[in-house]
Amino acid sequence: MSEDSSTIQTVEDTVKRVGGITDLTPNQDFYDAGLTSLASLTLLLELEDAFNIGISDERFINCRSVNDIVLLIEELK
Repeated sequence: MSEDSSTIQTVEDTVKRVGGITDLTPNQDFYDAGLTSLASLTLLLELEDAFNIGISDERFINCRSVNDIVLLIEELK
């Protein structure tokens, strides 16, 4: 993968903080790890702000892991 490690770290840290998740691997489904649908809205808004991008709800809802989000962010940059 050619993703920037700072992007991966930022996404992972944000998912963990917003979701109240202490242990999460990049390929793990964060909803299975405890992220709620309400927290996912906060996550979306924080990621849009952190990376200065717009992510459509339709695209975001298909992301289930840190790696999914990183790939989407890299595509939108």
